[in-house]
Amino acid sequence: MSESTVSGRSDSPAVALGPTALVLGVSSAVGALGVFGSTLVLIALPWTIIAGALAIVLGAMGVHHARRGAGRLWTAIAGAALGAVGFFGTTALLWSLGG
Repeated sequence: MSESTVSGRSDSPAVALGPTALVLGVSSAVGALGVFGSTLVLIALPWTIIAGALAIVLGAMGVHHARRGAGRLWTAIAGAALGAVGFFGTTALLWSLGG
């Protein structure tokens, strides 16, 4: 029993914020770009907006924790940026259509 049970910085749940934001951001950005020619627009549109908003929030929290030493900064920034592209692009499209 000489092993320590204290978790290190790489064991923190904050490490998963950046990659989660990146996955959600990619799905949001791809969904926003697919809106222009996809037949599944009505199914993908709400998920694109939700994924984009979650990617922005999780990416911002990931940046905060990465600056403190837990997690990677580039994944959090990329996730937040892609989430912003997906969220604001889809929202602008809806507003331009009068929705």
